[in-house]
Order: sequence, then C-alpha cells, then structure tokens
Amino acid sequence: MSSSYLILTTIIIFLLIFLYISWIFVSNEMENKKETGERRDFLYTASYALGAVGLGAAVWPLVDQMNPDSSVKALSTTEVDISNIDLGKSITVLWRGKPVFIRRRTQEEIIESQNTKLSELKDPQKDQDRVKKPEWLVMLGVCTHLGCVPLGGKGDYKGWFCPCHGSHYDTSGRIRKG
Repeated sequence: MSSSYLILTTIIIFLLIFLYISWIFVSNEMENKKETGERRDFLYTASYALGAVGLGAAVWPLVDQMNPDSSVKALSTTEVDISNIDLGKSITVLWRGKPVFIRRRTQEEIIESQNTKLSELKDPQKDQDRVKKPEWLVMLGVCTHLGCVPLGGKGDYKGWFCPCHGSHYDTSGRIRKG
C-alpha cells in the first residue's frame, strides 16, 4: 500500500471521528438553549475547515496519479555531444524511441534557407521560426505523412528525402516537394 493511500485513510478516519464528535456537541448544544451561538459557530467553522482538508486529501491521490512516473521522466531528455559534428553534417539520436536529426548547417545553407520565398513552400514557415541558432537545426526525424524516417543528404534540396512517398525537404526541414 502506498504512503499516499495510508495518509488518506488516516485523514478520513480522523475526519469521521471529528464530525461525529462535532455532531454530538451540536446536538447537546441544541438541547441546552442557555449556551451562546459562539460555540456552535466555532464547531461549524472547524467542521467545514476539516471537511475541506479531508476533501483535499481525498482528491490528491487522484490528481497525483496523472503525473508521469520516474521512468517516463527519465526518457524526457537526451543529452548529445555536438562538438564533433562538422559543418554541413548531421547526426541522428534517439529520443523516446524516435529519431532526432541534428544538423550543423553551413553559412550557405543558412542563407539559402533564409532567402527561400514563402510562396514556394507547401507549409510556409520562415527559417528563423524553425531554429534558435541559425547554425543548428534540431528536428524530429519522422515524416508526418506515414511516419517514415527520411533519408539525410538526399533529395532535390540537399536536406532529406522520404522514401515512403517521395517528399523532399530542405536544410531547414521544410517540405518542398512531394
């Protein structure tokens, strides 16, 4: 049994005991009309406060179970040494079982990608919107059409080529043809 369920059970038991004792005090107070309403107001306020704590304790495990476990968190990041990547070359690393392409672009590739007319693109997006640093392109290496892995250094635009349906990508990872 996990500790959160043990804590929840303990809080619920204390809550039930407190509510039962409060009910006894309130019913005794109703019989004894001489006492002021201050005691009753205190008991109501305390009951509501403890009820709110109990409700929070009951809801917490339900919300907590939606958080990813440690194995999923461990897969959420991947560290890559990019110091050995030469200009104009790419490497492929795995992240969550999917290929990630990391390309160190040359100055010519950067200029060509930045000067591409948006009207020539099927999905217009500026090069500046796709990269944080112009020299480095990092993208998920899965084709959006059928989920194939495009081949690097192939195609008409010096980027990638998808063998599944013939799409051509440029050095900014934008689809240009196919």
